[in-house]
Amino acid sequence: MAQLWGGRFTKETDALVNDYNASIGFDKRFFEQDIRGSIAHVKMLGKQKILTKEEAAAIEEGLNGILRDVREGRLTITDDYEDIHSFNEAMLIERIGDTGKKLHTGRSRNDQVALDMRLYIRDELDNTAALLLKLLKRIEAIIEKHTETYMPGFTHMQKAQPVTLANHFGAYFEMFRRDRERLFSIRERMNVCPLGSGALAGTTYPLDREYTARLLKFDRASNNAMDGVSDRDYVVEFLNALSLVMMHLSRLSEEIITWNSNEYRFIELDDAYSTGSSIMPQKKNPDIPELVRGKTGRVYAAQASLLVTMKGLPLAYNKDMQEDKELTFDAIDTVKHSLTLMTGLLKTASFNKKRMAESATGGYINATDAADYLVRKGVPFRDAHGIIGSLVLTCIEKGVAMDDLPLTDYQAACPAFEEDIYDAISLKSCVVRRATKGAPGAMDEAIAENRRYLGLKEKV
Repeated sequence: MAQLWGGRFTKETDALVNDYNASIGFDKRFFEQDIRGSIAHVKMLGKQKILTKEEAAAIEEGLNGILRDVREGRLTITDDYEDIHSFNEAMLIERIGDTGKKLHTGRSRNDQVALDMRLYIRDELDNTAALLLKLLKRIEAIIEKHTETYMPGFTHMQKAQPVTLANHFGAYFEMFRRDRERLFSIRERMNVCPLGSGALAGTTYPLDREYTARLLKFDRASNNAMDGVSDRDYVVEFLNALSLVMMHLSRLSEEIITWNSNEYRFIELDDAYSTGSSIMPQKKNPDIPELVRGKTGRVYAAQASLLVTMKGLPLAYNKDMQEDKELTFDAIDTVKHSLTLMTGLLKTASFNKKRMAESATGGYINATDAADYLVRKGVPFRDAHGIIGSLVLTCIEKGVAMDDLPLTDYQAACPAFEEDIYDAISLKSCVVRRATKGAPGAMDEAIAENRRYLGLKEKV
């Protein structure tokens, strides 16, 4: 196995140790970030006259050639190297000779891998934010289409009050909006460049770290070299943000699974996002939301694993930190796939408006509105609450909904009831009257705000 070290050693590393120590199998994922970082480093070395202009130009040209050849399939990254840094440097030396050996001047693998990981996380953070934006636009399309699709709202998994599908999905819009904004907040904190920290104590070469940071579009260079090489807070923060994305996706998945059941029938999933049974021909299973719900645990596990890895590490770099990669890569892939699939599922699904409205008429979910009706008639709310409770009991005994209870029963409970009680407790009235900010009757305001956030034109 090709290595960047060995002068101090008198015998070969055991093959099992090599395999256990090597990271090329997974860190080749940030091949491009490693090349970008190396190009910025060599530009700075040339600017500072640590390398000649000719040397810097030759190294940069060689690195760009490696980048092109790997991208276009003319060069394959193999497991013959300890890590991606070894591969890139070995290829450079093979192509341009001894000048390539000067690339590593003024840096260590410690600050190199810290840079690569930071660049990679920054890129994937941007990619995840873009996928969240697509999901938000899909949710907004559902909201705008279903402002008059009535359905039951639930607390404790029991029907509570009537809402609209628009208002229900509006809650998920807020969740995923927070997720996206959380990513931007992390990006702002993590956007510092560790390159130039060396192994842990900087270097004797006159590096211009701020110049390197600018080349790589960081806000600044890191303030402390030891922290620069050993900081993985941004990875933990990113994994926490991804865990919250998955939590929200899992909650939405749980509802889709419930709504897809025969008992609810609120949603019809497209065949492209469903599977069948090997034995029961009638089945159409919601496998995608079930998998999203299941895969949430592995993202949680990645965050917990890294926290445990980091909790006892002394300064500065320790090989334990190599464990930040595989689980993080898996978590990123899981979230990106889940976001993409959920966006597609929602785009192709249809909602059973009639069935939702029928469900909303049961469960006495207009009881609060009946109490509010009495309050408007001058009855104190606490008394109104008791009166409506007794009327619900009457409905249960008679096996009818509040909409179907005779006026005589209403007036027997309280003479303040009049014929207009039926209009007051209709689904439409129950929704429209709830017009405070955030309520189902105020969706025009919410839609306008959502569209501003998404950069969409104002709806006419």
